Amino acid sequence: MLSRTADHLFWMSRYMERAENTARMLNVNYEMSLLPQSADMAEQGWRGLLSISELTGAFAKRYSEVNAGNVMDFMVRDESNPSSISACVRAARENARAVRGALTTEVWETQNQTWIEFNRLLQAGECERDPAEFFEWVKFRSHLSRGVTVGTMLMDEALHFIRIGTFLERADNTARLLDVKFHALTGGEFFGVGNVKESQEVDFYHWSAVLRSVSGFEVYRKVYRNVILPEKVAELLILRPDMPRSLTACMNETVTNLELVANAQSSETLRRAGRLQSDLRYARIDEILSTGLHAYLTQFLDRVGDLGAGIGRDFLVPVAA
Repeated sequence: MLSRTADHLFWMSRYMERAENTARMLNVNYEMSLLPQSADMAEQGWRGLLSISELTGAFAKRYSEVNAGNVMDFMVRDESNPSSISACVRAARENARAVRGALTTEVWETQNQTWIEFNRLLQAGECERDPAEFFEWVKFRSHLSRGVTVGTMLMDEALHFIRIGTFLERADNTARLLDVKFHALTGGEFFGVGNVKESQEVDFYHWSAVLRSVSGFEVYRKVYRNVILPEKVAELLILRPDMPRSLTACMNETVTNLELVANAQSSETLRRAGRLQSDLRYARIDEILSTGLHAYLTQFLDRVGDLGAGIGRDFLVPVAA
């Protein structure tokens, strides 16, 4: 496969996954903002969302106040923000158009229709009218894109690069969400959390919101069958291989697909991916928490970033003659 084709497929899937992840975070933050809380707490929630995406500085250059309206405008429709839903959906569509011949008709039409319909909804003011319904639509279109891709494309290199992009982006987002939300909710401490609770009821809603942002609330209830505990949430979203958006599940999928496209120059990247997968597979949550969750997730994000750079060097950049 030509490296430029692999590059477009890889980034098409990353951008679509990023659009979904942004919609998930915005939806949860919006619903949490409807709960009784102080203005400072509400503002911290929106600041945390900007921090997850490392967009605090970029936001400050365009808006003077951190509030729901400004953050949602910045994260939904602002084309100058490369992580906005609008920018991601457009980039996914442009990458798909560039490799139209490598996609099935169903995959291309899904990407193209998503972009057309997204702009229609924005112009009609659907995001302002009912943000929750709008974000659910974005999530649905991402689910549809993945389903059509897996259901119609040949299981060859094209599909493998699409899957690699999806799960690498998902791993990055889950780690960022965990890092920022856990620090905000526990002050960095997992034991003695009650010192920072306003009430047990408020605490429940905040932890359930973290789980809902990764479609993990029902999964948590099924697996643990008890009250929502910070350490159990961390375990579910980091170490459970059967949780679709956990770090372990994402790395399992990434390594599986990397092995299927391996070439003569990718051995080091594959080794690093396998090492990260093994570290997650044999880790224990008590060890992670005792050494510090923030430090662990920061290192994980660095390793995922390094892995993405390695994939770019090995597969996505044309080799000089």
